[in-house]
Amino acid sequence: MPESTTVIVGASIGGVRTAQALRSEGYPGAIVLIGAEGELPYDKPPLSKSILAGDSTMAEITLLTTEQARELDLELRLGQPAIRLSTANRDVELADGTRVAFDNLVLATGARARPSPWGTPNGLHVIRTAADARALRRHFGTTDHLVIVGGGFIGAETAATAVELGMRVTLVDPEPVPMARVMGAEIGELFIDLHRRRGVDTRFGVGVESVHGEHGSFTIGLSDGSTLAADTVVVGIGAIPNDDWLESSGLEVSNGVVCDVYCRAIGHDNIYAVGDVCRFDNTRRGGLTRLEHWTNAVEQAVVVARNIARPDEKIRHEPVEYVWSDQYDWKIQTVGLAGSSTHTVIGEVTNKARFAVCYPDEKGRLTGVVVVNWPKALVTARKAIALGVEYAEFAARLEAMTVSARTTVKETT
Repeated sequence: MPESTTVIVGASIGGVRTAQALRSEGYPGAIVLIGAEGELPYDKPPLSKSILAGDSTMAEITLLTTEQARELDLELRLGQPAIRLSTANRDVELADGTRVAFDNLVLATGARARPSPWGTPNGLHVIRTAADARALRRHFGTTDHLVIVGGGFIGAETAATAVELGMRVTLVDPEPVPMARVMGAEIGELFIDLHRRRGVDTRFGVGVESVHGEHGSFTIGLSDGSTLAADTVVVGIGAIPNDDWLESSGLEVSNGVVCDVYCRAIGHDNIYAVGDVCRFDNTRRGGLTRLEHWTNAVEQAVVVARNIARPDEKIRHEPVEYVWSDQYDWKIQTVGLAGSSTHTVIGEVTNKARFAVCYPDEKGRLTGVVVVNWPKALVTARKAIALGVEYAEFAARLEAMTVSARTTVKETT
């Protein structure tokens, strides 16, 4: 008989990587991986990029095949979402009424797209699941004009994909500079200009008042009194953690499952959370933080697996935050905490973009870096933030790298 059973609820990147890491740690017990969707676990970042563009298939972004699950001795329960947790009975109830008992529980239910305030008429889409991406892809074939509501990463990536497929795109957001939330207004303008140069009609600082119609004939009313006609509408206005099913569980739930530095649910030594649903004690930020980052989910999975497999040697989750976005020929990567008004831009912003934006805190320490098309700067930034390098020292390093690159190019030519 297995020594114990670990049940993982959620079969996206956080849940799958937790299962894999448990086996890597030598965990000998049974592992049950529960997924709400009926298809094999898949990676989500490609949905708004290569899957939407038709450049990749679902098989190419699968995270775990049936054969791999067998090799890891995982029990897959797909297509049955969890609907209730009993901490007293130590079991999870699924939609079909079955109960799955656990000794350890990992909550990895992620987040869902914030729903459209204008309902779900045919032709209005969100992008969060494979089904969402497939439905939008089908409508792309008969779309001339696409209107995207929301200028965050999902909206911007979808705009870039649609433009490259030959569509006219209008991007709408009530914020004057949407990317300012991540990297400050001045730098955000660079990304607005990137989309404008590619032909995107940007309507920033303007809200959406109404959406009427259906696929092929939408009318969108804006807060400035103007209207837009569109064939298809995408709404990308954020995400909501999938924690409502835990309402009666007795866990502390507030914008996610509240956890300690070990990603352990407060007051429950045998329950952990990873990924978008985890709101953990973040020592780098000095408070509770919920991160909707792919890398964060992967790193939390390693921490949680270690803490379950070796409970006497627990490790903390103290991430250097990292998120990326692919838009046209720009690969945008953000490390740490960016967005303050004080910053330095190093590298080539115009022509062939290759630059980094460095952000300090009030004590002169490096807190964040936004990197565009500069892999070496990214590696240097992640190490520097982890080690607590001074802002001025790091900026000098990047300047030296830029000078070295220019000299190499000159010598080569």
